[in-house]
Amino acid sequence: MTYKLYYADGTASMGVRVLLEEIGAPYELVQTTTDRQKPRPAEQLKINPNGWVPVLLWDDTAMYECAAMTIFLCDRHPEKNLAPAIDAPGRSRFLQTLVYFSSSVQTAFQLDYHAHRFADTPTDEPSAQRRGHRRLRETWQIIDDQIGDNKWILGDQFSAADIYLFMLTTWLEPSRGQPAIHEFPNVQRIADAVMLRPSVQCVYGEKIID
Repeated sequence: MTYKLYYADGTASMGVRVLLEEIGAPYELVQTTTDRQKPRPAEQLKINPNGWVPVLLWDDTAMYECAAMTIFLCDRHPEKNLAPAIDAPGRSRFLQTLVYFSSSVQTAFQLDYHAHRFADTPTDEPSAQRRGHRRLRETWQIIDDQIGDNKWILGDQFSAADIYLFMLTTWLEPSRGQPAIHEFPNVQRIADAVMLRPSVQCVYGEKIID
């Protein structure tokens, strides 16, 4: 069984690809774009009318949303130990963190990168961006405090949540007014460790910026 992943550099599809590499499952990449001015595959748009990636297909089924894919792939390949089992004590923290990444941290990024989605007029967009910058500091601080002295997000066990964290850190651009990763030392410590994994080097390669 081979997965098919609709994929574009710089998007959350990179995190899903890292996860597929960690799992060791065969997969096919379908290069696409998030640029609404450029054509996108009809199959991608049929599955996700928003036009976003990642989109994952297997057998006769498909899904979108990075956090959902992360949970699904971890549960489908439990032998890889990339997530706590459903009845394990760390399961609640795992799910909580993924949903927070998706609903809070990523929304803060959208306020800056896609301000038009949150502003009535173009003149209002800078206000949305400034709020995004503040919200990024707020949300990353929450994660940094949650990590504390843990080796990984969930404690001593590496998980897919650490991959998701790394992916999000690659989106930070201090030159835009966003916080720098060094403002969150616990986040940076985990991101630096994840960066060394062969799966991350395979997917990100020279795209990784120190």
